[in-house]
Amino acid sequence: MAEFQNPDLEYVVDDYYDMTDFEEDSFSETDPQRNSPVESFDSDVEDNFEMNKPKTDTSALEARNGKDIQGIPWERLNFTRDKYRETRLEQYKNYENLSRPREELEKECKKIEKGSTFYDFQFNTRLVKSTIVHFQLRNLLWATSKHDVYLMQNYSVMHWSSLLRRGKEVLNVAQPIVSTLKCPGSLGQSLSRVQISTMTVKENLMVAGGFQGELICKNLSQPGVAFCAKLTTDDNAITNAVDVYHNPNGSLRVMAANNDAEVRIFDAENFACLNRFTYPWSVNNTSVSPDGKLLAVLGDSAECLLADAQTGKVVATLKGHLDYSFASAWHPDGRTLATGNQDTTCRLWDIRNLSESQAVLKGRMGAIRAVRFSSDGRFMAMAEPADFVHVFDTESGYVKGQEIDLFGEIAGISFSPDTEALFVGIADRTYGSLLEFNRRRCNQYLDSII
Repeated sequence: MAEFQNPDLEYVVDDYYDMTDFEEDSFSETDPQRNSPVESFDSDVEDNFEMNKPKTDTSALEARNGKDIQGIPWERLNFTRDKYRETRLEQYKNYENLSRPREELEKECKKIEKGSTFYDFQFNTRLVKSTIVHFQLRNLLWATSKHDVYLMQNYSVMHWSSLLRRGKEVLNVAQPIVSTLKCPGSLGQSLSRVQISTMTVKENLMVAGGFQGELICKNLSQPGVAFCAKLTTDDNAITNAVDVYHNPNGSLRVMAANNDAEVRIFDAENFACLNRFTYPWSVNNTSVSPDGKLLAVLGDSAECLLADAQTGKVVATLKGHLDYSFASAWHPDGRTLATGNQDTTCRLWDIRNLSESQAVLKGRMGAIRAVRFSSDGRFMAMAEPADFVHVFDTESGYVKGQEIDLFGEIAGISFSPDTEALFVGIADRTYGSLLEFNRRRCNQYLDSII
């Protein structure tokens, strides 16, 4: 992957699209709470939420009454939302590492019946806002329940409660951090000013990777950091992806994939390094199958690999993509693997027949930087670098889709474990925010009564 990062952690990297069309002054709000710390929003329960929430936030009721879900005041601008969307689509330049002919790609892509709504807009807050360290890495947001979301905001890992509408800092990586767990075989060491490039939160464990090859593991129910270390001294050592999973025996493991072409496996209890797998190119993303037996390995190659998760040995090569891949996800049934690529597509692979992908899903304008399946397997969501999140109904054969149309760089997407919510993190200097969408049910009409 590319070695360069954001020039400023607070600002968005735009994948070669100039965001200056949004003038900060013309968008600035007079609400004094706009730039106030998260902690200043201190009401535990809002008796009259519509009256007391910050004006920069947007509720479902306000959206139904015509307010833009991101709070962008189109009525005060000299262009409409539709005109700005048209301009974005015309001028956006997708980042490519491999310039290969793509004329035939469109013919492979599945025709999608757009217009479905599987998840309805519920709330948007600017009290927490995502930031991105590296423009190609967008796994910086995770939901552990429909009320709990974790995201990166500059040097802080933030927790957002969608129930209390309040954020709290969980970890500050600008300050020196030291491993609290001292075990034989552990490589723990002190770190400071870590630029978090990727993260995950599973099994009550928050795991983050850094731009200089760092790995940080924190138990959310305990103070301090259980383990932190720099995994490699390689000059180009970015930790591109991290994962927490159970091996076939049920033991909890932590996986880290780095730009030094290695994948490292750690014991989640004592953080001893159990194994190291080496591949021919920088590893940008890994994901383990639900049964813990197979490992998807994606990186600086148009080919994706399927390996034995215990030995790292390659068992299959997936051919079809035209550029580097940065995202993957397994369907809960373990039979389907989705891979997201800079060629603007997501390919679906049936592990029972890997000679070719079973389907190709195309984005609207950019690379596919994040892919997620809901825990029940009913939906798959994929995110482009900016502006678009696509949700597909897997039971329709991925033919029926919902397109979530936004503005801004997408730092991450996450379904809640119960599938009831879908969260989207937007990284932008003015409109950076966290958006919440709720799953539409057959009794949705009751919402208008409550």
